[in-house]
Amino acid sequence: MSKKYDVVVIGAGPAGYIAAIRAAQNGFKVACIDEWQNRDGKYAFGGTCLNAGCIPSKALLESSELYHRATHEFKKHGITTGDVGIDIAGMQKRRAGIVRQLTGGIAGLFKANKVEGLVGHGKLLANKQVEFTQANGDVEVLTAEHIILASGSTPIELPFARFDGEYIVDSWDALEFDAVPPRLGVIGAGVIGLELGSVWSRLGSEVTILEAMGDFLFMADRDVAKVAAKDFKQQGLDVRLGAKLTSATVADGVVRVEYDDAQGAQTAEFDKLVVAVGRRPHTEGLFSEDSGIVTDERGFIEVDDECRTPVKDVYAIGDCVRGPMLAHKGSEEGVMAADLIAGEVAEVNYNVIPSVIYTAPEIAWVGKTEAEVTSSGRPYKTGSFPFAASGRAKAMEQTSGMVKVISAADDDEILGVHIVGPMAGELIGEAVLAMEFAASTEDIQRTIHAHPSLSEAVHEAALAADKRALNYMNK
Repeated sequence: MSKKYDVVVIGAGPAGYIAAIRAAQNGFKVACIDEWQNRDGKYAFGGTCLNAGCIPSKALLESSELYHRATHEFKKHGITTGDVGIDIAGMQKRRAGIVRQLTGGIAGLFKANKVEGLVGHGKLLANKQVEFTQANGDVEVLTAEHIILASGSTPIELPFARFDGEYIVDSWDALEFDAVPPRLGVIGAGVIGLELGSVWSRLGSEVTILEAMGDFLFMADRDVAKVAAKDFKQQGLDVRLGAKLTSATVADGVVRVEYDDAQGAQTAEFDKLVVAVGRRPHTEGLFSEDSGIVTDERGFIEVDDECRTPVKDVYAIGDCVRGPMLAHKGSEEGVMAADLIAGEVAEVNYNVIPSVIYTAPEIAWVGKTEAEVTSSGRPYKTGSFPFAASGRAKAMEQTSGMVKVISAADDDEILGVHIVGPMAGELIGEAVLAMEFAASTEDIQRTIHAHPSLSEAVHEAALAADKRALNYMNK
């Protein structure tokens, strides 16, 4: 006799565990299956984000930034510290402790919401049945009225740079180095590559980032990317654009890479090489051939705007479906799916999903870039304000960067906001809320911002769009 549930969720990352909790809040009997296993052999909920991505990387970014500020900035504040050292083991212990607290918190949330957390592998079969293989190998079949697939993603491995877990590593292993690599190579100058490169560069590693694209941060607004590129160069990150990796081999404890750039064939040697060229949907063993699930040419599960698959009452959310691979996007899709199952009106506004790179300075944006607005043909106006003119930023000794607002010239609707500078990931929230309510530039202009605060830069950028900035020369 198989166990019956109202909803079975496969995957307990930010998309899956949120979907399970919301479904339980909606009064359903819910099970959430996950097989994530950490390096110590222990199983944990939370997926890549909590165990090997978003959370541990931010922990190390914070630790490394504090060290960098202590050695490069404190004297400007009149603070003397003497010799400042680093304890990598201590940093890693702190990182691991934060991860354990948060993943354990999910187990607690499951218990509080009466979600049955199941450790093992889930596989969708035909007729809304789920094959559940427990950690000990025992197999049972679950049935449910509704299924939510939230299997996440895995790092892309290059055929000519295979992961060995020691010298050529993925982003997870790069978070667990027990010593600072003297020479660190990073393949890919995207979000993951820049964040990992920043961590180890601040701690003393000589970091070289090879990026195949000719444009730095091609997905970001050009003005923001230009400022960020200058800052990273000043910090010592060697970002080489148009550099296409052709091979990576290990010999005598050294990684030798070969790549092509505008000048022809090049070589470089590193002590560690991090391959961070993107992620792909993790759907291996997720569904049977007769389940009815369809994937596209890149392996993403095909869904509609409400995350429904072609199979009735089966949804797919998060990294395994189209759209940006962002934890908050997956979480909102989980809420939407659970609410739709409950018969409620629900949607995700894909036009206002923020993106953040947690380097220093931080980079954040929402909506369209200026290039995208230009190509759309819609008349527009822009306003920008540098943090160098912000009293709060000056007091923080973090004046690099800017806020840029792009608005429609006809009805003043905010089309995009782009920030590079201190706390950009927090500041972008105002822009997301404004755009969710279809606010105009004038709405932000008329909103009172605390003084002195970093948020005033958003206010001033909005004013600048109409050449009405008060604390900066209008252009």
